[in-house]
Amino acid sequence: MDSSLAPIADRVRAAAADQTPLRIRGGGTKDFLGLALHGEVLDTRVLRGIVSYEPSELVVTVKAGTPLAELEAALAERGQCLPFEPPHFAQTPADGATVGGMVAAGLSGPARASVGAVRDYMLGVTLLNGRAELLTFGGQVMKNVAGYDVSRLMAGAWGTLGLITEVSLKVLPVAPGEATLRFECNQADALRKLHAWGGQPLPLNASCWVQDGEAGSGTLYVRLRGAVAAVEAACRSMGGTCLDNATVAPDWVACRDQTLPWFAARAQRPDHALWRLSVPATAPVLTLPAGAQPLVEWHGALRWVQAPESAGDALRAAADAAGGSASVFIAASAGGVSARGQFDLKSRALEQIHARLKHSFDPAGIFNPGRMAPGW
Repeated sequence: MDSSLAPIADRVRAAAADQTPLRIRGGGTKDFLGLALHGEVLDTRVLRGIVSYEPSELVVTVKAGTPLAELEAALAERGQCLPFEPPHFAQTPADGATVGGMVAAGLSGPARASVGAVRDYMLGVTLLNGRAELLTFGGQVMKNVAGYDVSRLMAGAWGTLGLITEVSLKVLPVAPGEATLRFECNQADALRKLHAWGGQPLPLNASCWVQDGEAGSGTLYVRLRGAVAAVEAACRSMGGTCLDNATVAPDWVACRDQTLPWFAARAQRPDHALWRLSVPATAPVLTLPAGAQPLVEWHGALRWVQAPESAGDALRAAADAAGGSASVFIAASAGGVSARGQFDLKSRALEQIHARLKHSFDPAGIFNPGRMAPGW
């Protein structure tokens, strides 16, 4: 155990003995998510640095407290990237997102529907469990699992199972060809286009449909990535207006980090929460409360809606009718419950499995209590 980790292990051991809750925190950029924030802050940013990076093997091992921006910059120097585009949500460089927080949150950006999620790129993980034991799972290659793939279990666990100290990730080369196409269309036409393109051999990477104002026209943006010849052929067959890559690149970053004007408009409606509706990509236009015009991502599978929390029943019913779910992503007020319903387990059997996993990794229940479930 290295010198930076030993004090953390001592603190975890003492907390387990005293049953003192600990709130694992990196940059704190995702503190708005989760049911509750309890416990003394356990800062992971002392665990910083890239342990190893093998560009030829497409694998990087990095400490959990390493700023995400620092990792992405190192990969970019070698023409590689994290293709799932993890959101940063950073307000200032000082509170930048960390690699451990990226894994714990399990959130992915605009390219999620085409390239996969964070967990799909997890190769291995080292963590401190609730007994202050240092455990290592997985490795640095894809085919290294004989039994349970525990490393992927950490993606989206929100730190409730242990403190991630180090992760190994698969990375990919930056696509040689890229283009963004713009189409003026309403939501129904946008979904029809996306559904039709989804059945064709096209290098679809990301999409975003947004309406300008309550009565404005809608615009669909589709990003293509892949071989240069494939992207050029797709541009010719799909039509639309081809945008300058350098000009539109900041817009895709803003979409990833929810700083587009559509998201910023919620500041004018303090009683509105940001709702996340996850539905099948083939779902039609949803029947939403009056005035609720969504922003559509992931080729139709992710729909953001701004509405009061009192509209929750209607939004959940609309998502459920389409075979999906709805939850509050950002509460209407700072003191509100941010992601109420995000971690709801509809199956009693599944809930028991989660509870047993929590007890196995963190028997004293000291890590992020109440973040995913009220009881633990």
